[in-house]
Amino acid sequence: MSDRYPCGTLKRRHFLGAATATAIGASLRGSSASADEKAEGRLAAGPVHYGPKPDGDPKFAAPGLYPGRVVEVKNPAMIQNKTKDREAIKASLGRGLTELTGADDATGAWRTFFEPGDVVGIKVVPNGWPHAFSSHELVLETIEGLKSAGVKTKDIFVFDRFRGELIKAEYDKILPADVRCGGLTAGGGGQTAMDFQGFEKDPIAGYDRDAYVYMDLIHFGEDPKDDRQYRSHLGKLLTQVVNKVVAIPCLKDHRSAGVTGSLKNISHGSVNNVARSHANDFTNVCNQFIPQVVTHPILRSKYVLHIMDGVRGVYHGGPTSVQNGRWTWDNNALLFATDPVALDRVQWGLIDAKRALEKLPPVAASGKTALDPAGIEGFDVRQPQHIALAYTLGLGRYELKGDAAIQHSVVNL
Repeated sequence: MSDRYPCGTLKRRHFLGAATATAIGASLRGSSASADEKAEGRLAAGPVHYGPKPDGDPKFAAPGLYPGRVVEVKNPAMIQNKTKDREAIKASLGRGLTELTGADDATGAWRTFFEPGDVVGIKVVPNGWPHAFSSHELVLETIEGLKSAGVKTKDIFVFDRFRGELIKAEYDKILPADVRCGGLTAGGGGQTAMDFQGFEKDPIAGYDRDAYVYMDLIHFGEDPKDDRQYRSHLGKLLTQVVNKVVAIPCLKDHRSAGVTGSLKNISHGSVNNVARSHANDFTNVCNQFIPQVVTHPILRSKYVLHIMDGVRGVYHGGPTSVQNGRWTWDNNALLFATDPVALDRVQWGLIDAKRALEKLPPVAASGKTALDPAGIEGFDVRQPQHIALAYTLGLGRYELKGDAAIQHSVVNL
């Protein structure tokens, strides 16, 4: 092991929080990438600009500006005959944001969260390509919304954990020239592999030595004496570059976590060493891993807005075991929230409702040792309990009744 990357000065079992990421006001200086590098992923479209507030703004910390509020916009024009309509998605996006914020128009809604000088990440979900992923049309309209709030295109980064999946889903081909895209993990390597080099060339890739989440949890079969196995490090993009993130999770079933929505989009898309959360069928602990990662102060404060892509959803076999579009459906909806717990609670209900129509058991009753009518379950028991456990950690609202109930409103266009 040539690089065990010793981390920080705090004792083990401590989160290294936002204080470890210091402001770097100046831009990195360096030559531009070649035309081939830009075509591959827009990895260096000019100098790298660092966010003015890399620690995040506490006022946005989950559950955010609108605890418990979830807005669902339904518009049957967003996808028809397998073709998505950008204008319909734009109209639905604007309406949802104004309903969420109470702003007079879409620009005012975007300015509720973003302002000139912000450096913003857009966290997408490419792994359902081509059937259910963060829609290109929605990503492009999100960029337009950020621009309307005064964010410069050179300060926008579209990212996912794995660069290869993002390129496979062709995000690099549809983005404006100044918007960079890439993965926190640029190349191969194991779950604990960390690339500390080349950050000047690729401002998205790499993980931070000093910002991590420690858990008494390792990948099954790994050496418990290897201290790296206990840590999941945050991407440098999140600790050193952007000061805010708008997340675009998808409406998806998940055979390990039960559902994969806004919480799992944060936990499994922001750090390395995530396979330890569901290493195999009998050591599935997504219900522990997801909430603990999301409580990290940097992640909790920087993910300021969630726009769930429910234009096309996955109700079974998710997130990626969907062949030829099986178990997907045209749902024609977008969901909006700052509260990731409330959003995932609503999503869970939507997926269970669709599963009931398709004569499938609820996600919480599914698994290899539970109910498996399709014979495809990969884990002994699914774990949507991560949503309730995130609620107990104060990350959002969970209850569907009572004074503190989730406020789920539906708008039909």
